[in-house]
Amino acid sequence: MLKSKTFLKKTRAGGVMKIVREHYLRDDIGCGAPGCAACGGAHEGPVLEPQPLDPASSLCPQPHYLLPDTNVLLHQILIWRPGTWPSVASSLRPSGSLETYVEQQQGENSNDRNDRAIRVAAKWYNEHLKKMSAENQLQVIFITNDRKNKEKAIEEGIPAFTCEEYVKSLTANPELIDRLACLSDEGNEIESGKVIFSEHLPLSKLQQGIKSGTYLQGTFRASRENYLEATVWVHGDTEENKEIILQGLKNLNRAVHEDIVAVELLPKNQWVAPSSVVLHDEGQNEDDVEKEEERERILKTAVNEKMLKPTGRVVGIIKRNWRPYCGMLSKSDIKESRRHLFTPADKRIPRIRIETRQASTLEGRRIIVSIDGWPRNSRYPNGHFVKNLGEVGDKETETEVLLLEHDVPHQPFSQAVLSFLPKMPWSITEKDMKNREDLRHLCVCSVDPPGCTDIDDALHCRELENGDLEVGVHIADVSHFIRPGNALDQESARRGTTVYLCEKRIDMVPELLSSNLCSLRSNVDRLAFSCIWEMNHNAEILKTRFTKSVINSKASLTYAEAQMRIDSAAMNDSITTSLRGLNKLAKILKKRRIEKGALTLSSPEVRFHMDSETHDPIDLQTKELRETNSMVEEFMLLANISVAKKIHEEFSEHALLRKHPAPPPSNYEILVKAAKSKNLEIKTDTAKALADSLDRVDSPIFPYLNTLLRILATRCMMQAVYFCSGMDNDFHHYGLASPIYTHFTSPIRRYADIIVHRLLAVAIGADCTYPELTDKHKLADLCKNLNFRHKMAQYAQRASVAFHTQLFFKSKGIVSEEAYILFVRKNAIVVLIPKYGLEGTVFFEEKDKPKPRLIYDDEVPSLKIEDTVFHIFDKVKVRIMLDSSNLQHQKIRMLLVEPQIPGISVPTDTSNMDNSEPERKKKKLQK
Repeated sequence: MLKSKTFLKKTRAGGVMKIVREHYLRDDIGCGAPGCAACGGAHEGPVLEPQPLDPASSLCPQPHYLLPDTNVLLHQILIWRPGTWPSVASSLRPSGSLETYVEQQQGENSNDRNDRAIRVAAKWYNEHLKKMSAENQLQVIFITNDRKNKEKAIEEGIPAFTCEEYVKSLTANPELIDRLACLSDEGNEIESGKVIFSEHLPLSKLQQGIKSGTYLQGTFRASRENYLEATVWVHGDTEENKEIILQGLKNLNRAVHEDIVAVELLPKNQWVAPSSVVLHDEGQNEDDVEKEEERERILKTAVNEKMLKPTGRVVGIIKRNWRPYCGMLSKSDIKESRRHLFTPADKRIPRIRIETRQASTLEGRRIIVSIDGWPRNSRYPNGHFVKNLGEVGDKETETEVLLLEHDVPHQPFSQAVLSFLPKMPWSITEKDMKNREDLRHLCVCSVDPPGCTDIDDALHCRELENGDLEVGVHIADVSHFIRPGNALDQESARRGTTVYLCEKRIDMVPELLSSNLCSLRSNVDRLAFSCIWEMNHNAEILKTRFTKSVINSKASLTYAEAQMRIDSAAMNDSITTSLRGLNKLAKILKKRRIEKGALTLSSPEVRFHMDSETHDPIDLQTKELRETNSMVEEFMLLANISVAKKIHEEFSEHALLRKHPAPPPSNYEILVKAAKSKNLEIKTDTAKALADSLDRVDSPIFPYLNTLLRILATRCMMQAVYFCSGMDNDFHHYGLASPIYTHFTSPIRRYADIIVHRLLAVAIGADCTYPELTDKHKLADLCKNLNFRHKMAQYAQRASVAFHTQLFFKSKGIVSEEAYILFVRKNAIVVLIPKYGLEGTVFFEEKDKPKPRLIYDDEVPSLKIEDTVFHIFDKVKVRIMLDSSNLQHQKIRMLLVEPQIPGISVPTDTSNMDNSEPERKKKKLQK
């Protein structure tokens, strides 16, 4: 049967267009229920579960199917996901069926029409299934949270319940109640009813206010160190009020980290300075607002007027960016209570109030919780339990938590992705050799960290007949295996980068490529993309060429092995000769870069030595850097710069480049003040001025001072980002002092490099282009994802190091070590321990202890405790231990040992303490 609808529409040009919409209705679509005699048992398309739902439901004792409406499916997705039910099915009768087709009536909105259509389908099913035999009699239950929809269904004789009513009737599945989302703030408010927060303005008013300039739109960024403080990064190009400070619960007004918010600027006489107080939300009493107000007063101390920043308050939420959060249950002190607080692992997220009947089971476990809403009269948002991850402290569980918290895609590669891998055994064919040079005769070698299996790059250096040098950087040709647009390419683009954890690597591409076919291992033929220069002996480039190639690496060396070859007078083979040539040129290249203003900064990196059986860390050391590290780095930088120039020449609007913005002068304040406290002058007008200032710092009595200044300078830097050349005018890379830069040298572990390889291949005629490659808007969107993934990978790596550091000190016990002050706060000092490359905070105010006399001077900066003054870079001695008092946030705790301050410092001697966990267990057994 054909139904049609005709209407007229006015075009932009002023003409009239006649539109006819036709709807074909069929009378041969089956119900989907197996064994239905009326439908003949045959069904087209998907069918219902062969066994209908038959749980122990007090509301619906007979076997039945469920028909949820659209909103229930959308908002209660956790209830319906596969594996939640013993046997579940939901089906909507197709709108193309003659029996259940519903036309929109005059005056009826589309939502009401859809509700009526679902009721018609439910009614049809119940009448249709009555035709089945008595022993197979089935019922269809309509599930809706819409009160009017439910009332109409019951009036029409359709069995209907709300999602909550039905789930609570399942006596065999009580845990499902915890997964119900609290959709309305009404009825979920805490009993006190006291309004804490101001009402959020509706979106229409916010948009008007933003348009008129009354309000500013930006991203809400909560502080890790102070739960009563946040900043809003204002969207748009305006430099004025780019960053707005928010202080106090009422001004934060229920915004959550990463929400898009509208803020109203406060009058200038209410502006504040960023707080130097470290405050963590540790209270169990969720309604103790008076205590919060007392803590807010601590933030508002007298400061220099220059320190004041634009300050505002949240007036509304434009877009919530909530996600499922990992953390732990803080069980209520009230016996038999179902209401508990959930403490997220991320300190920027507020505690979440949930209701659960599984509190005893979930205590001491890592769980996932989602936020449902945040009423005006509740100190914390409402949420619901999602998943139990495992026991806190367990390595697998903690690794899963840090991957989830940093949004690192880590599921196994799907079969759809794996289907695009080459079939094994694989070998290079004649077709592969097209547009490719055979460079297997060259003495190529790779130099990498020990244990590296994803070898991206290899090098060679040889003298030419004319006396000049040929230097080659050969990079794995990953783009040969990953073709544009297929499932493998899409998954690689989504992941964006390989993530390196302490004991685990989350690959961007499947292992067959990362550790085998693309990895430039020694003594096997591999496809590469080569950047080859002809240089004189002063490292000046005479010619540059790029080519797809085939290489056969003659050695896969570690940095230590390569260094040993260079230093050994007894070794003069071709590999060693090549390495010496490369090392000599690298030193010249580095010297030239530094003269141009490239920064040599410092960031302590650590390496764990693992127990071969338990895989627990047994030693922790800072990584040793050799000349060979610098050698490889110099040629990777040179290749990246050379390729950046080439792809920008060919694709001025579509080149994927990487830039490092110059920091604003305010970023350097802490560095300049810290240097001044040691009677040093640091100039920050340009990168060259900063580099020269750092180079001039030389203290024979304090040799570590230069390193500390470089570490502090690193903290002042902006984040380097990927961008599309057609969407930006500033290409400069501040840290490298290079006018243009990109990433070409690591395509196994960075998707940006794969795009750069594709651009370069088209530029030299080695491959063909495709539409997305020259779409600057799509490239800009890709860069946004790559920047996010790169940032999250860095955070995940740091979290992994932090967790393994905790494991190390858990077994090592209490130690005392020398440290240097990096920052001073109003109630703490942040120190760096060179031996372990470890950073931590020494607090001087503790609960239930007398408060010491603290005087903080931001100008110097300094912190006076009783009669002792601490400045940045001062040497102290601290005691390091694992604090497990808070299972949720186990942390490395540091206490001051020296200088000795009565009532503050702890004794140096730890010989009488039960240092390590094994020692504690041993003494427990002896008792």
